Amino acid sequence: MERQRITWDPAKYVQFGNFRDRPFFDLTGRIAALSPRRVVDLGCGPGTLTAALARRWPDADVVGVDSSAEMVATAGAMADRPANLSFEQGDIAGWMPEPGTDVLVSNAALQWVPGHQDLMRRWLAVLEPGAWLAVQVPGNFASPSHVLMRQLAESARWSEALDGVLRHDDAVWEPGQYQQLLLHAGCDADVWESTFHQLLAGERPVLEWVRGTALRPVMAALDTAEGEAFEAEYAKRLGAAYPPGPDGTIFPFRRIFMVGRKR
Repeated sequence: MERQRITWDPAKYVQFGNFRDRPFFDLTGRIAALSPRRVVDLGCGPGTLTAALARRWPDADVVGVDSSAEMVATAGAMADRPANLSFEQGDIAGWMPEPGTDVLVSNAALQWVPGHQDLMRRWLAVLEPGAWLAVQVPGNFASPSHVLMRQLAESARWSEALDGVLRHDDAVWEPGQYQQLLLHAGCDADVWESTFHQLLAGERPVLEWVRGTALRPVMAALDTAEGEAFEAEYAKRLGAAYPPGPDGTIFPFRRIFMVGRKR
């Protein structure tokens, strides 16, 4: 079966906006740039968070880059878009900073890019002294939401159709490894991790969450009927792993943050 490209649904992605937005502000709050010339947000999604960067630095040329045509179209149609903000479609794996790029941000995107650590090294090699690189990636690949998905994908029914679809072992590094990367690239390094114990409301909220992100490669690899069958079995397993309580469903989510300023 021919696999289809992953498509992104901007409305589904922002369904849990309060929870998805907080790591971005935790990350960018550690950037101390005063008057950057050019600010780039790689993997900008629907652009609402990139707009916050444009408002923070109104004199900077702020650019959001995303590989998804759907996301870029939504971002481009944003109401009240700051005048210093633009968006473009592009592949992170082939992107390099232009001269004058003083702040480079990537929030919850590099886990999708194999070998992103080498990309980070190449970016830091060309960024000018004083420039900032700020990256956040999910660190939850060992959590039940991901483990159960992989186990189901590797089962006899799905292993052929989903062989190689889900990356996990090499998707992200541990915090200390990223810290060493930044230090060896000549940066002052600020690296930390946080686990957000998110209280989600509604029916099957963890399934709704992963529908916006981690489940999308699986759905792209299966036809409609197969996708529905996979999701139904996966939902049963998620329900047992994340039982609802009287106040909602607790969904722990670990994230890894790194901010480097080139010396």
